[in-house]
Amino acid sequence: MVSTKVTLSGWELDNPVIPASGTFGYGKEYSELYDINVLGSFSFKGTTLAPRLGNPQPRIADGKVGIINSIGLENPGAKEVIDKKIPEMEEFFGKKVIANVSGSSIEDYAKICEMFSEVEKVGIIEVNVSCPNVKDGGMAFGTNEENVYKIAKAVKEVCSKPVYMKLSPNVTDIASIAKAAEEGGADGVCLINTLTGMRIDLKTKKPIIANKIAGYAGRGVFPVALAMVYKVFEAVKIPIIGCGGVESAEDVIEMMLAGATAVEVGTANLINPYCSKEIVEALPMVMQKYKIQNLKDIIGGAHYGN
Repeated sequence: MVSTKVTLSGWELDNPVIPASGTFGYGKEYSELYDINVLGSFSFKGTTLAPRLGNPQPRIADGKVGIINSIGLENPGAKEVIDKKIPEMEEFFGKKVIANVSGSSIEDYAKICEMFSEVEKVGIIEVNVSCPNVKDGGMAFGTNEENVYKIAKAVKEVCSKPVYMKLSPNVTDIASIAKAAEEGGADGVCLINTLTGMRIDLKTKKPIIANKIAGYAGRGVFPVALAMVYKVFEAVKIPIIGCGGVESAEDVIEMMLAGATAVEVGTANLINPYCSKEIVEALPMVMQKYKIQNLKDIIGGAHYGN
């Protein structure tokens, strides 16, 4: 009998499969298709302090081997999510969830994390540092080691729950960014967020996405994500949630061998809404195929020649 259980900062999950924020809503729509309690957990839609309408249309385009998207963190705001969305989750999901949060200043990050820290249903707060810093010319927080350190420190001062920083791949050295998160007090890191990409409409001869350049996610980013997880594992001692192009049980095991403790499934949920469920179901068979008894034993295995 194989064991698929993993532990993130003291929180034991039945398996490492976690649908990623922005691809699973608040879980309700997926719960109408299958029993989502088979999942390890899920990261719900990215939340900001105030409601946001998101970016102008068009927001999505074919990325050849993935999807180009610029949704823009459309959400009803933290209070609405805490007062209404999370209580609704209790009706169809019996486990704790991951709260993905964003901010436009360090003060914003601290405030929203403090709010979610009081919510029993939340197991981990996932801090998206790929947001523009409005006080620093709009440069994404996650591209600067000092900013990542400051956010982690500010958040941990007011938050009692485990905090995982979701890192941008659009940096020179993601390992140094992860190290800054760890030094700031982060309990873990999640990587990678989207790469950047664009498509141009040959008829109009203009970018398809209204914001021109957008996030690129999906199958094509998997080798990039894997390499970054591998690098970060060697740089930090805190747990890693690996994400980027994951769409099979084999991908999950590969991510874990690179150093991930758990794995998020993103774009694949939008292409096949049953994808995360199918990965969970396939995992024990794939483990047996590769003679893996316990998933915890393979974390970072590629570094040790296991």
